[in-house]
Amino acid sequence: MVNKAEIMDHAQVTDKNGIHVGVVDHLEGDDSIKLVRNEPEAGGIHHIIPLSWVDRVDDNKVILKLTKPEVEKDWKEG
Repeated sequence: MVNKAEIMDHAQVTDKNGIHVGVVDHLEGDDSIKLVRNEPEAGGIHHIIPLSWVDRVDDNKVILKLTKPEVEKDWKEG
């Protein structure tokens, strides 16, 4: 499991192929990340993704284990 202390506000979030998914707004509770809503991908809505989807944090970039379509299919509005 990733060390959530490595995940910084405003870090870029990419899928496992390096495709942009969003930007971290902040950590939400103990096990989720809230993404900013002012990104084109967000459509003006905050989205929540679980920390379990995070593969690693590299140079202030959060890299997920999933593809962008998989993320967008299962992320929650928040």
